[in-house]
Amino acid sequence: MNLTSLIFAAAVVAAPMTAFAGDMNKMDSSKKDIVDTAVAAGSFKTLATALEAAGLVDTLKGPGPFTVFAPTDAAFAKLPAGTVEGLLKDKPKLTAILTYHVVPGNVKAADVVKLDSAKTVNGQSVAIKVVDGKVMVDNATVTTADIEASNGVIHVIDTVLLPKE
Repeated sequence: MNLTSLIFAAAVVAAPMTAFAGDMNKMDSSKKDIVDTAVAAGSFKTLATALEAAGLVDTLKGPGPFTVFAPTDAAFAKLPAGTVEGLLKDKPKLTAILTYHVVPGNVKAADVVKLDSAKTVNGQSVAIKVVDGKVMVDNATVTTADIEASNGVIHVIDTVLLPKE
């Protein structure tokens, strides 16, 4: 079972997740691209700033399709003090981290549960598993799955994913 399938299956089977329901309700899934959908939610300001600093906004506004594991502002706040500021000044490292959150294609929760890993745009794979009924991508929990955008799908996560160096 690959990572993407496993994560999405767990998300589908798990009890309804309401932690980020407000974010999901603010997201207009079919008319906006991934970037605009995330920005409209209001809790992805750090992610939006990072995408801009890395020069990835135009890419993620492109045709895709993309699957984005999107860390919230709270996820970025869990990083050690000064980390975000340092990354914003280190474009290669920031780009490596951000592209580690993107999987090519439109991978929905129902497909994720069949996976134990998924290759990201940065070339490395994220591990996918279900723990206590929750879908995990590396060490992050998917809190809201299958937020559709015009060019892909967003899965909200509670932790910033860090690729191997």
